[in-house]
Amino acid sequence: MSAKEELLARLEARRGAWVSGGALSQELGVSRSALWKAVEALKREGYPLEAQAGKGYRLPAGAARLSAQGIALNLAARDFYRITVARQVDSTNLRAKALAAQGEAEGAVVVAEAQTAGRGRMGRAFYSPSRDGFYLSILLRPSIPATQALCLTTAAAVAVCQALETVCGLSPKIKWVNDVLVEGKKVCGILTEAQVNLENGELDYAVVGIGINVEPPEGGYPPELASIAGALYPRGGVPDGLRNRLAAGVLDHFYCQYRAPAQAHLADYRARSGVLGKAILVMDPGLGSAPPRPATALAIQDDFGLLVEFQDGTRQVLSSGEVSTRLRSGGA
Repeated sequence: MSAKEELLARLEARRGAWVSGGALSQELGVSRSALWKAVEALKREGYPLEAQAGKGYRLPAGAARLSAQGIALNLAARDFYRITVARQVDSTNLRAKALAAQGEAEGAVVVAEAQTAGRGRMGRAFYSPSRDGFYLSILLRPSIPATQALCLTTAAAVAVCQALETVCGLSPKIKWVNDVLVEGKKVCGILTEAQVNLENGELDYAVVGIGINVEPPEGGYPPELASIAGALYPRGGVPDGLRNRLAAGVLDHFYCQYRAPAQAHLADYRARSGVLGKAILVMDPGLGSAPPRPATALAIQDDFGLLVEFQDGTRQVLSSGEVSTRLRSGGA
């Protein structure tokens, strides 16, 4: 760990309190000149460090930014995860996939405050403005057949819900298969990408990408998203350190799901479903430009497929594609 990273860890652990330069130099084992350079480097990266003669340095209590050190302070599964935080990347999934190609072990996590080329399912762009929320991708190397890859997505959806419940006190729902809703609005999207070993049909690696809207972007969402997208704190007032605590909560809950049998979270997934018993529209990418088909969502199968009944009475289990809920609140 560099002097800059170690300094940030020390100040994060004592957020709001002044720490003398002499004490920090001694703890870090560096000169006062090296300490000053580390402070200036953190300031250039946007950390609001304060300095005052006779008192030293501090991170003010109400100005928490995402940091690997801040996440780690709230993380139970520290031995599994190795976290890197960036202000902006093209795509956290792309960065995690590049690590996989380099042979990186599982547990690597890429976190960013903004993405310039965020992606969602079916090749869509994923709106990822700066400071709206955060975006993280987890590199995994599970010993599972490709046919069970959907379990990683559903496990992530449950983990996000559990974190929102425990950290934010919210009551989220899951729109099959990979969106998390609060009051009918999408606050989280999940994209799992994987590489398959063609010899044994198992995954070489998987990357689970999670994007969470913490508060609305300045000026609101674009018109095409205004009726769909939501935020955890739509009127602002995000609690101090919320992003770091929530990121840690998502990672910890996901770790528990990942270490459990592949379908152990099935009951939790069903209990949080926001589509069962509702009228939906089924979009099948295999049908090209065919219009969505109205249906009713009946059940979530043991393999996480969605059993639907169309208006003509026929039933089908969906294992891919997408559904849109038709809720009065405008969720989609």
